[in-house]
Amino acid sequence: MSKVFLSKCANYDLKQIEDTIRKGFLALGGDEYIRTIIKKNSKVLLKPNMIIGDKRASPAITHYIFFEAVIRVIRDYSENISYGDSPGFGEVFKSAQTLGLQEVADKYDVKLENFNKEYLTISYKDGILCKSFDVAKAAYECDVLITLPKIKTHSFMLFTGAVKNQFGCIPGVKKTQFHARMQNAENFAKMLLDLNGLLKTSFSIMDGIIAMEGNGPKNGDPYNLNCILMGDDIVAIDSVATKLIGYKNPVDTPVLKEASKYGIGETDIEKIEILGDSLHDLMVSDFKLFIKKHTAFFYIATRNSVFKKVFIPRPKLIPEKCISCRRCNEVCPKKDEVIKFVSKNGKIIPNWNMNKCITCFCCQELCPTGAIYAKQSLVQELLDR
Repeated sequence: MSKVFLSKCANYDLKQIEDTIRKGFLALGGDEYIRTIIKKNSKVLLKPNMIIGDKRASPAITHYIFFEAVIRVIRDYSENISYGDSPGFGEVFKSAQTLGLQEVADKYDVKLENFNKEYLTISYKDGILCKSFDVAKAAYECDVLITLPKIKTHSFMLFTGAVKNQFGCIPGVKKTQFHARMQNAENFAKMLLDLNGLLKTSFSIMDGIIAMEGNGPKNGDPYNLNCILMGDDIVAIDSVATKLIGYKNPVDTPVLKEASKYGIGETDIEKIEILGDSLHDLMVSDFKLFIKKHTAFFYIATRNSVFKKVFIPRPKLIPEKCISCRRCNEVCPKKDEVIKFVSKNGKIIPNWNMNKCITCFCCQELCPTGAIYAKQSLVQELLDR
């Protein structure tokens, strides 16, 4: 049976978080258990969420104090610790500095790995869908990969957590190629599961102290969820997290639906042993999910071009927030094929060709000012009433 440690943690206090993580390791099996994961002299790679390096303590990224608490615990088991990510936009080291992670890393002599510069092409014959990946060398060659995700909504995948966090192990522009190839949520979910299978993601310590709701995964609103989750089954971690924020069934989200279909990890809450605090006591009912109901329509829409126009959300601009930076075009897998710029009220703003748009929402995800959001279709809005 999969085990997930769940604990209330009300704020980013270093001692409180460190004590909670130590308590979690003890509940999961103590030193004997940890040593099955982190063997002596293991190369440990920490994978925080650094989606974009523009704001310290943003609810979109792994908090620097949370990051420090993890390091303080893990260094009891290995002195060979590094960390890395491939932010959606911007240079890795500068992002790490801005987010406060590099300051912490320097304090404990933790090396920053540049995922964008050092990567390998690896075959993966066991993949459900993807038989080859370009992945960060450090992520593939480490002995232990510990993922440090946030709990967030996601415009394309509905929820992002422990499984999706490893998408950052794919370097830079290589990520856009997957968006172009995996144009529906079902296939994108299969790709994420394959990626984690290749990397053999070892453990997750999830930052749910301040989660993100609404227009996630970058421009949503902070939500005080006040919890930490830990475990070696990242699918089970995500399953518990989705229940915490209000999903009736974890498989209402694309990644967990595919995980259940292929028997990867545990998605049945009744078959997950939850240690620590009660799931029922920490569940919330007012978290703003991206799509609350009728996920069957979401799946139909992402697989059928006719239904897509009727059901699928689409990028929508808030003109007054747009700063004409053109980043939306830079990160779009289809670029000028989808996004053209027009002059309106003395400002240059993007305009989408929805017949060409693959609704990956990279533009929404990486807009620096939150000027783009995923607008529900009229049909979906009526169904959700």
